[in-house]
Amino acid sequence: MRTLLGFDFGQQRIGVAVGQEITGTATALRTVKAVAGKPDWKILTELVQTWRPDALVVGLPLHADGSAADITQAVKRFIRQLEGRFHLPVYSMDERLSSRAAGDLHSHHRQELAGKGIDAVAARIILQDWLETHDGNA
Repeated sequence: MRTLLGFDFGQQRIGVAVGQEITGTATALRTVKAVAGKPDWKILTELVQTWRPDALVVGLPLHADGSAADITQAVKRFIRQLEGRFHLPVYSMDERLSSRAAGDLHSHHRQELAGKGIDAVAARIILQDWLETHDGNA
């Protein structure tokens, strides 16, 4: 069973979560700052080295009708960069509802998620959704 890191990419912040296929659960890890849309690769590399994931999952922002959002191309570039840097499989996951769900979850579990940030919660939701829909078959 694999360990995965999940990402909620943003131009200013990137949420990161970790999950395991054996338990089918994901946990918010932290929020990493981005400057001018560029990820802090040092911190992301440290997270990959620490968790040694077998694959990565990135939320893909789409409009309600399934069309690309303004940030979709930047997210696809981030996916290609992850593949090139870490040589791991990278899966995308529709994230249309993750931000709203993260806001709802964060407001109910502030103490549990303290210091991780809303973006890490969104990454957890993205990864959790991926784990539930793929059931080890990706």
